[in-house]
Amino acid sequence: MKYKIVTEASVDMPENFAKENDITILPIEVNFNGELYPEGLPNDEFYAKMKETGIIPKTSQPNQYKFETALTPFCNKEDWFVLTIVISSNLAGTIAQAKNAVEALNMKNVYICDSQVTTFAEGALIMEIVKFIKEKNRTPQEVIDELERLKTKIKLVAVIPDLKYLKQGGRISGVAAALGTVLGVKPIISLEEGKVTNIAKKRGEQANLFMLDCVKNRDRTYPIYFGYSADSKNIESFVNKYHEQLDVNPDKIEYHSIGCVVGTHVGPGCYGMVYFM
Repeated sequence: MKYKIVTEASVDMPENFAKENDITILPIEVNFNGELYPEGLPNDEFYAKMKETGIIPKTSQPNQYKFETALTPFCNKEDWFVLTIVISSNLAGTIAQAKNAVEALNMKNVYICDSQVTTFAEGALIMEIVKFIKEKNRTPQEVIDELERLKTKIKLVAVIPDLKYLKQGGRISGVAAALGTVLGVKPIISLEEGKVTNIAKKRGEQANLFMLDCVKNRDRTYPIYFGYSADSKNIESFVNKYHEQLDVNPDKIEYHSIGCVVGTHVGPGCYGMVYFM
């Protein structure tokens, strides 16, 4: 059995991995106050434009037609099985577009997965299921079961150093943002039941120590995935300082750049980890 993975641009993973494994990533439109980019923007251009314009852009989920276009070449082919893995349904309505496409095609050889995560957590989920598929011949049901099992184990924790993007996006009040900036408080977020949750507020180095504590009981049969938005210096500094406690080799880390979907809300400077429990 051959497997095809179709996802969308809320996912963040290394470009070389996506290319090597022929993963289809459907683009997400970015809208800078009426200036449209239907295919999205490269991450460096996206953050540069946010900085230059001061605009908090909007993003649009892939529509049914884009999913149909991606799925049609594999529709009901006996030797192919398609995994369509999308952003948490609690964060966007993308899964409905995928389901509508499958229904329109009357496609049977497909499984639509609500990842319950986004950004490089979604990327980590896909990378781990690719490893699982490559280990030996897998039946579609075995792959589906493993994918659903991994969903229950994956965790994300991230620090947001600059509160202004959360404020401008309406996620926190102006008063809370101003107070947090004055006090040097950094929100620490996680994904719980498919939703973004503020799990702590820490000052200075306490934010890093909190993240370190989160992973102390992780399942070490899986790697830690490290991500950042716009500038990797914060996450690289964190890894270099705590690599022994993290049990990672800083020289072999491939850092994941957070793209426009999540970057719209957290802005540049966000950094964090994905791990499995």
